[in-house]
Amino acid sequence: MANSTSSVLGQTIVVENRPGGAAGTVGTRVVVSADPDGYTLLLSIVGSLTIAPALYKLDYDPLKDLAPIAIVEQNPEILTVNPAMPNSLAEFIAYAKSNPGKVNLSSPGVGTLPHLLGALLQLVSNIKLTHVPYRGAGPAITDLLAGQMQVMFNNPSVVAEHLESGKLRALGVSSDTRFAQLPNVPTFIEQGYSRLSATEWLGLLAPAGTPEPIVQKLNSVVNHAMQMPDARVSLRKLSVETKAVTPQEFKTFMAAEIQKWAQVVTDANIKAK
Repeated sequence: MANSTSSVLGQTIVVENRPGGAAGTVGTRVVVSADPDGYTLLLSIVGSLTIAPALYKLDYDPLKDLAPIAIVEQNPEILTVNPAMPNSLAEFIAYAKSNPGKVNLSSPGVGTLPHLLGALLQLVSNIKLTHVPYRGAGPAITDLLAGQMQVMFNNPSVVAEHLESGKLRALGVSSDTRFAQLPNVPTFIEQGYSRLSATEWLGLLAPAGTPEPIVQKLNSVVNHAMQMPDARVSLRKLSVETKAVTPQEFKTFMAAEIQKWAQVVTDANIKAK
């Protein structure tokens, strides 16, 4: 993204990673307190922007302290199981109901989108799984492949090779329509679970108070850059899709996401660790 956007802007973009903190909120705080001049921007995911507010006592409000610019990319989550599990979502749910608490649900960590989707799956299907949080997707998938874990929501790019080889099986996809790279996997909507419709997304934001002309200019640049051939090829390799939206559409989307995940956190009684 940085290379494509830089070429359109005609300016160098310096990417500064700020790892650590609750759900990636460290980098968010840096941008919240930065000058609203359009030169310090935040590239962040659903977790720190719309899930963290329900789990942590934040000293900022994503909707009030940030100016949404553009959604850079989106991808669905795939409900994947070890091959020892049933072949369909309906059969899996029936199995889980017959074995409450005996099916292990792995995730990259508490408060991640896969964790909350796992919690939501239990709520909408009235099943009880045992959640086992890991420190990252890698070790969680390793144990899923080994059969120590039985089910996990995953990014398509992470599990594509395992699905292709048959080492894992996909029971459903969280996009509204079937995912182009997994055309034979039905959506949750098709299977009667519309609340499981969700995406892992990456968004670009600026500090609140950034002049509207700057926000609009950056929105135009990013949307254009994401349609450039080299960007589209790179994104396709990562199994992600682009979605051009206006800053106001992005803000409306964020507000709905915050409300949605706050309800899941409350209903599932999820606590940050």
